[in-house]
Amino acid sequence: MPVLIEAIITAETPRDMIGYTLDGHVEESPIIFECTPPAVGVIMAALADDLSPLARGVLLQTLRFVAAGSRDHRDAEGAGLGDRCRTHAREGFWRLVQIGLTGTAQDAEMVADICEYFELGGDKAAFYQAGLRERVRAKTKRGRRA
Repeated sequence: MPVLIEAIITAETPRDMIGYTLDGHVEESPIIFECTPPAVGVIMAALADDLSPLARGVLLQTLRFVAAGSRDHRDAEGAGLGDRCRTHAREGFWRLVQIGLTGTAQDAEMVADICEYFELGGDKAAFYQAGLRERVRAKTKRGRRA
């Protein structure tokens, strides 16, 4: 899996990603695996770096799928895989919000979904989720007028 993640975070063009995907390795919608929580930690760390928009989009999409499938999955010891993924997402919450507020409308929508699905909760999270959703609506309206 490290080779897959490295190929994605260093990709500049779709061609650079041919043959490299996290689908079926980190998640298989809506199922997550034993390797998913550590992969989420790596993804959150990678998102703190300067990535191409393509790589950032792929990582955010993976997080969205993981977040959507993270409820009630347990590992062999009974620990919540979803809870462990959620912990990594909480640690990178502010980075996610920054991406959502400065990235594309699609980035903002994915970050809002990630926050909602991971139930990052709290008043701050709700405030930023609402702001991200409004940003999506505003950018979508602006895009239609252009």
